[in-house]
Amino acid sequence: MTFSLLLSMSAFALAASISPGPVNIVALSSGTRHGLRASMRHVAGASLGFTLLLLLIGLGLHELLASWPSIIEGVRWAGVAFLVYMAVKLGVDDGRLEEGGDTRGPSMWQGAIMQWLNPKAWLASLAGMGAYAANGEVGLILRFALLYLVICYLSIACWAVAGAFLRHWLRDAAQVRLVNRVLALLLVVSAGYLVVAAR
Repeated sequence: MTFSLLLSMSAFALAASISPGPVNIVALSSGTRHGLRASMRHVAGASLGFTLLLLLIGLGLHELLASWPSIIEGVRWAGVAFLVYMAVKLGVDDGRLEEGGDTRGPSMWQGAIMQWLNPKAWLASLAGMGAYAANGEVGLILRFALLYLVICYLSIACWAVAGAFLRHWLRDAAQVRLVNRVLALLLVVSAGYLVVAAR
């Protein structure tokens, strides 16, 4: 693997991973609500879940799914439902912050499943493998996935760190509720985009 290819892969992975999306919004919210330590389960789960999706796409999952478009449609509607569910959880949260900062945040499984229901993750996987490993060379697919895992983990962690930092500036439950409702609205907008894109 040449340095220029490595640099190009890294830039792609960083741009796709650190840009706003449902998984990063939940990481930000979790950092604000639960603190950094409790949010790292979500970060790890989302990173591993995405990497598994990326690997399977690179190894031919997209070709299998092309034969069954109803599966893709089912994933899309499951993604809409999951985003709405997460938005409702954020919207009804009472905004009280625990002093210890080590309350129970989103689980590792929630982070992983969220990636599989996240249209941004599917698009990044398809585009990334199409651009860098379209020939199906297993060694290249594995190297790209490993590189992406590291960058994805650090990117999502940045959102959790930002949330934990924001936590120190929020003075009362009303401010936390406002932040949560703004983030919930962003998740609903993401879900709405999925519905519109389905037409």
